[in-house]
Amino acid sequence: MIVAITGVILILFVIGHLLGNLQIFLGADWINGYSQHLRDLGPLLWAIRLFLLCTVVVHIYVTIQLAIANRRARPEAYIDKEHVKATFASRHMVMSGLIILAFLIYHLAHFTFRKTDARFALLKPDPLNHYDVYSMMVYGFQNYLVSGFYILGMWLLTLHLSHGSSSFLQSLGLNNRTLTPRLAFGGRVFAWLLFVGYTSIPVAVLLGLIKSAQQL
Repeated sequence: MIVAITGVILILFVIGHLLGNLQIFLGADWINGYSQHLRDLGPLLWAIRLFLLCTVVVHIYVTIQLAIANRRARPEAYIDKEHVKATFASRHMVMSGLIILAFLIYHLAHFTFRKTDARFALLKPDPLNHYDVYSMMVYGFQNYLVSGFYILGMWLLTLHLSHGSSSFLQSLGLNNRTLTPRLAFGGRVFAWLLFVGYTSIPVAVLLGLIKSAQQL
């Protein structure tokens, strides 16, 4: 239940974060204004970040504890192991989760704390005196390695969510034999829609569909 509840909280954050990021397609004023509104929250923003960090830590810790408990329940491995219902995503939830954590740390260092690209410090404020998040994202994703790592991270997140989003109701005991297949299908569709949404940004930057007005 703890894994399910923390997973729901993180899924809601992923949705909200995507809706904020997609504003880059509406222009610099939209995403720069959105970013400024977040910064205007001040201490509340850091309280939300701390809450999300604690949620991530608890989610990972309890998931690992469950994996260890499952391993101890069968100390001897199967001689002939065949996966009938378990998907690739469900069998590798812990591993994909840890890799996503590594990606999250880099992503925060890159765009939130702006420690991995010296060009970000050279960006001038936009006409409304807001930090130019629009140009920061453009210059950040123009790097093929950064965009590739981002897309890889989103793919792993998709695999993670394709199982997690369809199983949290089962963990809470809120499904049945008829509902379970529909939840599994809905979870996969939901996860891949998030993948398309998130990866559309670096792809658009690499294709030159989104360009910065600032020249560095």
